[in-house]
Amino acid sequence: MRWIWLVVLLLQPAAVYAATDSAYLAQLQAQARQMKLAERPEWRKLMHYVPRLIAPGYKGLVDSPQFYLAADGKTDPQAELDATLTSFYSNIEETATVQNPQCAFIARYTWLDTQLKFDAARLPPHTCKRYENWHASLNPSGLTLIFASAYMNNPSSMYGHTFLRVDAKDQDEHTRLLAYSVNFAANTGETNGFAFAVNGLFGGYAGAFSMLPYYAKVREYSDFENRDIWEYHLRLTPEEIDRVLMHAWELGPQYFDYFFFDENCSYHLLGLLQVARPEFEFTENFRRGAIPSDTVREITSHPGLVERTVFRPSNATLLRNRFGLMATQDRNLVLALSRGQIADADPALLALPLAREAAVLETSLDYINYRQVTGHHDVADPAQWVQTLQTARSRLDIITPQENLPEPETKPDQGHSSSRITLGAGRRAAQNFQEVQVRATYHDLMDQDAGYVRGAGIEFFSMTLRHYDSAASRVESFVPVNILSISPRDEFFHSPSWHISGGWQRVKAVNGSEPLATVLDGGMGGAWSITQNAALAYAFCDTGMRFSGALNKAYALGIGASSGSYIDLSPAWRVHPYFKTMRYFAGQQDSTLNLGLEQRIALSRNLALRADVARLRELKKIYNTAAISLLLYF
Repeated sequence: MRWIWLVVLLLQPAAVYAATDSAYLAQLQAQARQMKLAERPEWRKLMHYVPRLIAPGYKGLVDSPQFYLAADGKTDPQAELDATLTSFYSNIEETATVQNPQCAFIARYTWLDTQLKFDAARLPPHTCKRYENWHASLNPSGLTLIFASAYMNNPSSMYGHTFLRVDAKDQDEHTRLLAYSVNFAANTGETNGFAFAVNGLFGGYAGAFSMLPYYAKVREYSDFENRDIWEYHLRLTPEEIDRVLMHAWELGPQYFDYFFFDENCSYHLLGLLQVARPEFEFTENFRRGAIPSDTVREITSHPGLVERTVFRPSNATLLRNRFGLMATQDRNLVLALSRGQIADADPALLALPLAREAAVLETSLDYINYRQVTGHHDVADPAQWVQTLQTARSRLDIITPQENLPEPETKPDQGHSSSRITLGAGRRAAQNFQEVQVRATYHDLMDQDAGYVRGAGIEFFSMTLRHYDSAASRVESFVPVNILSISPRDEFFHSPSWHISGGWQRVKAVNGSEPLATVLDGGMGGAWSITQNAALAYAFCDTGMRFSGALNKAYALGIGASSGSYIDLSPAWRVHPYFKTMRYFAGQQDSTLNLGLEQRIALSRNLALRADVARLRELKKIYNTAAISLLLYF
């Protein structure tokens, strides 16, 4: 495709460049070289050039063959600038499917025009009607960065998601849902989670920008996936907004190879946003990985860039808050009404004060809608039952005050940093040790919840190095994936809790050695909030697999159970008593037991102390372990 494009643009000058002023083109190219425009940050950002990791020079991140016009434009900024200036002499007329290069690359054309001051008589400008109509339909007056919180049941959304909203001049806070959004995502069509993980890690999908109505994204995230949304309104000038939108227009038909950890939705959104100003270098710190919350933190770190923030809670968050404020009797009536177990004229309902009766009916309607959206039907004819309850509510002559859920004290950009290094010392089975643990990302349940989804623990690439006083240093564990989802259940919400982890860690073998074995663990269960959400109790049915040549029969398969509770004794102090047992019934047989207590005291947002003690039984031997650690987040 690239060569076809080049043939059309460069190898047929009689048809495509019939009006080329060769002398003026050479003058523009010489002037651009003299001004070193190809070295300017504006050009580098428009072309998505990044420094090579090892060799000198640049490489372009866009993978569409038609984006870079020069044969070596993906690696040569100057050659690409020369080819771009040449392309502006194309006499291709705009149609419904074809654009003149001045319009297809309108951000490049506009910036080069401001720098070189094109002579319209010698480089005639083309009218870009399609772009003008698109821009007019957006009627832009502002841009808002949107952050949707983590969604544990979708591998692509475990870290959350960011996109842009284009705020129109004729919209206000009541009509923002009608705005359009700019979204970057992988085009997968994949339903297999394992296939998604492999392709997402190794660039097996094409990622592209798209324009969608904001209400469609809100419905997807807030209604279907029950994810809270944060809106960061950006303070940009009209010229800066137009630069971003012109570049979004350029990127519309292009694609990037999608990588889950680095070249993902948040990274390329930063790449789009940073064309607004020459001094913006949003992507500079994210070449080896980009987590949505970290990219939001990057945006908010620029003084004055964020004008204000707005919290848009999901339906589930609103319902949980409402249920928490209701009396037990009212909650029971809501549950019975939503399931059709009592009539809309039930005596217990009619006996309530008018305001409480209205609240019960409205909450029942909202809960029925929540259940339907999430794929559950509790009555035979939900539409008819909703109409019945709506009729009952309409008969009540009372206006319910607007519900205002308090905004969380900590925004996503204000939580602890996602990488962590841990320095610790302790004693295990009468041996002293010192250890260093490094975690690439992101959050575990012993970290502070502020700014993160409560009960969602996601860790990638965690390694522990340990030195025993009586032995050499060794790798204690390397865990690429460790996910724990604790979703509290009650009479209204029934989400399962689960955990999965895989990697390598030290295990005991019958010959007395402790090999670094391949370990796969997982489990399903339930969780419950207790003491007004100050504690989360959980219980799991677990499975475990160990593989190492040092083990008896080289493997161990087991089933077991675990339980515990994360308890906040104060805003800074969290404790986690737990119990684990596993019966390895195949391979190296054993019955293990682990009783422990973890404690964390937060000293600041990015600094904490941990103290852990445990009593373990493995291969019929019992020993104790204890450690104290300093946690530094960065």
